[in-house]
Amino acid sequence: MQLELSGPKLKLALESLVSRAEEQGGVEAYVEALRAKSAMFADAVESLDLKKFRTLCAHMSTVRRRIGQYAQPHWFAEMKKRISGLMAASGTPDERVASFCADFPDDREHRWVRDLAAELLHYADLERYPLMTRWVWDARANTGVLREIWHGDDVDGISIEAPDSYDTFVQLRQELSEYLTANGVFRDVLFYVDVLMAQVYAGYIGERGGTYLRADFATPEDPMLHVRRLLGLDGLERMKAFA
Repeated sequence: MQLELSGPKLKLALESLVSRAEEQGGVEAYVEALRAKSAMFADAVESLDLKKFRTLCAHMSTVRRRIGQYAQPHWFAEMKKRISGLMAASGTPDERVASFCADFPDDREHRWVRDLAAELLHYADLERYPLMTRWVWDARANTGVLREIWHGDDVDGISIEAPDSYDTFVQLRQELSEYLTANGVFRDVLFYVDVLMAQVYAGYIGERGGTYLRADFATPEDPMLHVRRLLGLDGLERMKAFA
């Protein structure tokens, strides 16, 4: 499988990322922050307790505002059990994510569940799992980073025939990794992929984001605020939500 990505759109996104991040320590500062986030997730899932779980939630932008009762003490034992099943080695990644989501209501109020599963897998084991959140690609809604960098003259008027499956996300990460390497990124490429994808979708939020997006990502005070929020790097500011 090969994805039809747009070279010019990727070039613009990378140039914007480098330029906008320059005043905040450069892209490398975001890479280091993601490295710390990944280490935190990997450590937490090994010995998960409620405090650690709440800390993880604070670092997941599309989860923290909606998880509600599931981050409360009376629900934690059940949540921990479900997360253990998600992180287990049995079954394919798609099967485990589907099983995890099936344990929650299938409605608009629980769309965050897939993002929770995706971030736990990705940041706890970055090499094995690409970032599979809805903002990266949501086939049902036909939205996400994949659409924003798809090659074509009328992308808004088409439905991209790519499932939001593990294989699709692996291929997307592979192609973005190759693009970054071709443009001089040779270290920490997987972290750079995450930051580049966040830059792509931050552009969408800023230009065309709908009501529900703007509720999560208010008008930015600086050009990198949406990127930080998508990556959960503003998480420490959000810990008070679980106080």
